[in-house]
Amino acid sequence: MLITVTRTGGFAGRERTASLDTEYRRDGAELERLAERALSGECPEAREPVPDGFGYVVRVDDKLVELRDPYLTGEQRQLISTVLGEGA
Repeated sequence: MLITVTRTGGFAGRERTASLDTEYRRDGAELERLAERALSGECPEAREPVPDGFGYVVRVDDKLVELRDPYLTGEQRQLISTVLGEGA
């Protein structure tokens, strides 16, 4: 499973993209379960931009979801942090 996260916005307005392939990771099965749960937790109000907040596009294989801080679920935040390698 290929998981890609693109983060935009924030105070500086910089874009950052990172990907990981679960096939080559020891925690791959766990990340795949986390990704499936994270994609199912989209919140309608998360489409509204938050001043200086981050927006995320999470792509898991052929599925895509757009998310915004502060509307992330715990699973979405964990997945984003893992893929980007930093806090979400």
